[in-house]
Amino acid sequence: MLNSHAPYDAFKTIEWTEEGVRMLDQTRLPAEEIYRTYTDYREVAEAIRSMVIRGAPAIGVAAAMGVALGIKHSAAKDAAELRADFERIAETLSKTRPTAVNLFWAVKRMRGVFEKSLSCQAAEAPGLDSVRKALEAEAQRILTEDIAINEAMGRHGADLMPDAGTILTHCNAGALATGGYGTALGVIRAAIGAGKKLQVFADETRPFLQGARLTAWELAKDHIPVTLITDNMAGHFMKQGEIRAVIVGADRIAANGDTANKIGTYSVAVLAHENGIPFYVAAPLSTIDMSLVGGDLIPIEERSAAEVTQLAGVTIAPQGVPARHPAFDVTPHRYITAIITERGVAREPFTDSLRGLFAE
Repeated sequence: MLNSHAPYDAFKTIEWTEEGVRMLDQTRLPAEEIYRTYTDYREVAEAIRSMVIRGAPAIGVAAAMGVALGIKHSAAKDAAELRADFERIAETLSKTRPTAVNLFWAVKRMRGVFEKSLSCQAAEAPGLDSVRKALEAEAQRILTEDIAINEAMGRHGADLMPDAGTILTHCNAGALATGGYGTALGVIRAAIGAGKKLQVFADETRPFLQGARLTAWELAKDHIPVTLITDNMAGHFMKQGEIRAVIVGADRIAANGDTANKIGTYSVAVLAHENGIPFYVAAPLSTIDMSLVGGDLIPIEERSAAEVTQLAGVTIAPQGVPARHPAFDVTPHRYITAIITERGVAREPFTDSLRGLFAE
């Protein structure tokens, strides 16, 4: 049962409206809670690219809604024109963020609905309206399912959390990164709802500061005790015995359990291993890419160097000094204690346990 002091639905990350796709602009948090409505699929694509919305599950929902929005406003007069529009919309959305596999999963799922509904309808305009409605319904279904999946992950993961103590998390894997409730933070929410006395250390997560701006905001809004620390403090607090467990989300997981998550996650995992602290990953099955045998095959997005050399628009590095910004790193499976999914918990050997979850 959800703790009454954790109203995770106090805000909506993304929703479908008659006017368009409505999103909470995460680039403006924590200073401003601003919602934006996008009426064109290209605007949705830019919102994904510019991190107005971020987090693998939320990106998947946004992509699905972007497809539905694009087809809703398509001026196609027959099936051939509508299919051409679908391909253009899908390509635009698929080029936004290369690492988050939920993006491609969602577009693929919408493609399946598109083809099935198109084959069942007349090729002229009246039949095409049914295709549009089918895509709208599917996009909203993906959102509803995502919340239910996160709640299921919370139930499976709650038992892994200690009865009391501090949990470290890196980046934001909460309601802001999903359709609602969250993956890693969903597990924490569920554990608190079950009566466990937990508090959270949130790594600031340089350079985009998702931990400082988003995780701390979200947990404070939910009245869950949270303390912000800089990224380079994690090892100190682990060595002092102040951290009982680490839990993070994921943007893509390979078949062997290697996990891509926000840059800096690998360092946290190594520190946890050194200090004998369990390291958990919480992610839906849609984040697991069984086509990749290992993490070396996961594409890593490289973002603008300006996100490193500037902070809130203010230059913090000498002019002319180059900077790099890989947005993700890959944590080898040997550092991961368990992967929590909506169908249960996978452990080593992950190649077998993850495959088993898909077979259920």
